[in-house]
Amino acid sequence: MRCGAKEILQIPMAHKTTPSIFNDVIGPVMRGPSSSHCAAAVRIGRLTRDLMDGDIREVLVQFDPNGSLATTHESQGSDMGLFGGILGWNAADERLPHSVLATKEAGIHFDIQIIPIEADHPNTYKLAVKNDKEQHTLTAISTGGGVIEIIEIDSVPVSLKGDCYTTLFCHMASGDQLFDYLKHIDLFDTVRSCEGKRTRFIVVNSQNRVKGEVLETIKRRFKPAFIKQLAPVLPILSRPDIEVPFITCEQMMAYNKSKDLKLWELALAYESARGGIESHEVLQKMANIINIIKGAIKKGLAGTHYDDRILGYQCGRFTERLRSGDLIEGGVLNPIILYTTALMESKSAMGVIVAAPTAGACGGLPGACVGAAEKLGLSEQDMAKALLAGAMIGIFISAHATFAAEVGGCQAECGAGSGMAAAALVNLVGGTASQAVRAASMALQNILGMICDPVANRVEVPCLGKNVMAAANALACANMALAGYDSVVPLDEVIQTMAKVGRMLPAALRCTGLGGLSMTKTSKDIEKRLAEATRQ
Repeated sequence: MRCGAKEILQIPMAHKTTPSIFNDVIGPVMRGPSSSHCAAAVRIGRLTRDLMDGDIREVLVQFDPNGSLATTHESQGSDMGLFGGILGWNAADERLPHSVLATKEAGIHFDIQIIPIEADHPNTYKLAVKNDKEQHTLTAISTGGGVIEIIEIDSVPVSLKGDCYTTLFCHMASGDQLFDYLKHIDLFDTVRSCEGKRTRFIVVNSQNRVKGEVLETIKRRFKPAFIKQLAPVLPILSRPDIEVPFITCEQMMAYNKSKDLKLWELALAYESARGGIESHEVLQKMANIINIIKGAIKKGLAGTHYDDRILGYQCGRFTERLRSGDLIEGGVLNPIILYTTALMESKSAMGVIVAAPTAGACGGLPGACVGAAEKLGLSEQDMAKALLAGAMIGIFISAHATFAAEVGGCQAECGAGSGMAAAALVNLVGGTASQAVRAASMALQNILGMICDPVANRVEVPCLGKNVMAAANALACANMALAGYDSVVPLDEVIQTMAKVGRMLPAALRCTGLGGLSMTKTSKDIEKRLAEATRQ
C-alpha cells in the first residue's frame, strides 16, 4: 500500500525533521541501560571516527556541569558507547562493556572533563580528537531514543543527523567555484555551505557514498584542504523534500475519514512514504524487531547476571509464584508484567534489546504487545501490527515532544511508551484507529509530570516499576477506549501539554541523579557500593 500523490502533504516548516518509525521510535537495536546515553554515544563515536578517517590517537571529552551527562556519563553508559563507536563498533556489539579498556589497549589516550562549555542541551558532547597528522573538534547532542545531531565541527555550525552519506569539503580560496560545481552533480541530494570564523565547509548529502573517481576529480581541480566522508548511522536514510501523509493525529484522522484503516495500516502508509520503501518491507522490518524482542524476553526469563547492577532475577520469582497460583489473578496483565520485567532485566544485563521508544522504557510497549498476544493466542504478525500501531503514536510524540528524559522527565520515556502501548493493545484486539487514539490520549494524560530519578544512577529502580506501571496503565486505557470512554482532550493537545510540562520540570528531576529517589540515603549507599566494586 502506497499513498497517492494527492493524499500526501508537505511536512510543516516548524518541524526540523520528519521522524521515521525505525530511526526515531522503534529502535535502535542495542545493548546498554540508556539509548540516549549508550546508543547515541556509539553513533557520535562512529561519526567522529569517520571524521578522522579511522585514525584517532587522543580524545578529549567535555561535559557541561549543568547538563545530564556530568553525573550520568559513566553509570549510564555514555563513556562505554562513545569509545565503542570510536573503535568502529555498533550499538549491539557484545564487546561494548569493555570498550574503555579496549580503547586503552588500542593506544588511544582519552581524558574526560566536567567543565562549562555553554551547552544549550543537557545531552551535549564536546570532543577534541587528534592523530599525528590532524586534529578536529566536534560538538554533538543526543536528542532521545538514540537519535543524535552533530551541531558543530571545527567551530563551524553544521546539522548532521547521520541519516545519509555526508561528504565534507573544507575549502576557502575557491569555495564558490567548488560550491557551484557540486550543485550541478546529479549524484547529490543537497549541497550547502557552512561557514565559521576561520573555516568553511561545503556539506554534501547523498543516498550513496561518493565514488573515488568523483573525489579525485574534485581534488585535482579545486584542491580542497581536506575531504571527509561520514557514513550514515541510522537505518532509514533521509532524502530532500520528504513528504508524508500526516504529521499530527488530527491530520491522520482526516486522512482516514473515508478509508477506515486500522492504526497499523496508517503506520504503514506513513513509514512507506517517509522511508521510500514498500509497505511489505515496513511490515517485515517490524517482524524482525519482534524476533529480537522475543529473544530478549527469553534471555530475561532464563535468568541474567551483571555485576554493575542493583536488582537480581526478579522475573524468576514472578514465574514461580504465577505457576504455583500464589499471585492475584490478573488475566492478561500477569504475562505482561512478566515479559516487561524480563525485557528490563535483559537490558540491565547488557543483553540485546530494542529501544521502544527508549532503552529505559524498553519493557512497557513490547512487553504489553507480546505478553497480551501470547495470552490471547495471537501470531507474531499480530504482534508486529500492534507494534506498528503503537509506533504511529510515537511518531506524533517524536515530532511534537521528546523521548528524552533529560529534556522531559520520565513522562517522555515510560509515559510515552504507555501511550504507545495503549494504542497497540487496542489494535491487537481489532479496535478502530479512533479507539486506539483515545486509548493513547488517556494513557498519556495519566502520566503527565512523571519525573526521572534513577537510584544510584542506574536505569533499574524505579525504572522497572515504571515500565510495569506503563504497561498496566496501557491495558486499562485500552479497555476503557474499547468500552467507549471519552478521552475528552485530543491526543495532539495532550502531546503538546506533555512537552510543556517537561520544560517546567526542574533539571534535578530530569535524569540528572540530583533529585527524587536518586538523592535518598539508600540510593547513595548503593551508588557507593557499586563504585567500590567496580574499582576492585
